[in-house]
Amino acid sequence: MQNFNLHTHSVYSDGKSQPREIVEEAIRQGLTTLGFSEHSPLPFDNTFSVKSADMPSYVAEIAQLKEEYKDKIDIYCALEADYLTGVSEPFAVTKEKYHLDYLIGGVHLVINSALRQAQGPLADEIWFIDGPKWEVYDEGLQKFFDGDIRRAVCRFFEQSNEMIENEQFDIIAHFDKIKMHNRDRYFHEDEQWYRKLALETLDLIRQKGLVMEINTRGIYKKRYNGFYPSPWLMEEAYKMGVPAIISADAHHFSEITLEFETTEEALKQAGYRSVVNFKDGRWVEVPLS
Repeated sequence: MQNFNLHTHSVYSDGKSQPREIVEEAIRQGLTTLGFSEHSPLPFDNTFSVKSADMPSYVAEIAQLKEEYKDKIDIYCALEADYLTGVSEPFAVTKEKYHLDYLIGGVHLVINSALRQAQGPLADEIWFIDGPKWEVYDEGLQKFFDGDIRRAVCRFFEQSNEMIENEQFDIIAHFDKIKMHNRDRYFHEDEQWYRKLALETLDLIRQKGLVMEINTRGIYKKRYNGFYPSPWLMEEAYKMGVPAIISADAHHFSEITLEFETTEEALKQAGYRSVVNFKDGRWVEVPLS
């Protein structure tokens, strides 16, 4: 089973465990590599991202743990950088400012660019597609897109494509997560318009040489009955030569390897025989067990 996890959240953002607790559990489970990746600071109040004022403490604590446990596990400090059109700080600036090891890029918040205004609370203009409540997804769909799911999904992928084309990062997070709260109510993945959008984004991932994460959180949190991305996209990614990594997207120390064995089997069925890991500033290929 893959013995590393690079997508991990602690109490610095919306996680429930202290960094040290996570490190000790990773060592107990025999992990060789652990990457912390808090949600990046955002310019409005929210309950999930690390506060700008806490970034120095976050970076310092992970550096301390890295040194303290260097003989037992490789520890890296990163961020899951949220991309919001015209709002988020350039990823390269964030990475250099805090001397981060790598960046995960993701879209959790969708801005309808046609409605974007210079005045008013920014948080009131954003469709939050993540989190535990599908009602928030439904309310945002009505408020920002008049219930037009096709227009809303197009905007999600458009914003994702902007991130891929304009930002510098290493791993793309759950790039089809727009489906999570859909629950097959508004659209189905076999619809041609949806597949076209997802494949266009996947091809951009290939062009930019990004690592595609296979995110297991939907399964073990029972918010979705599959992976991000879906197996059909894994198959297409394999054909394109897109490297993959399994990510728990852990928010508690008990989650750092959940559903890894299941995911390895899914990757093998898609054609993959290896994943990648981060080691001393570069990506290295690791055979699947």
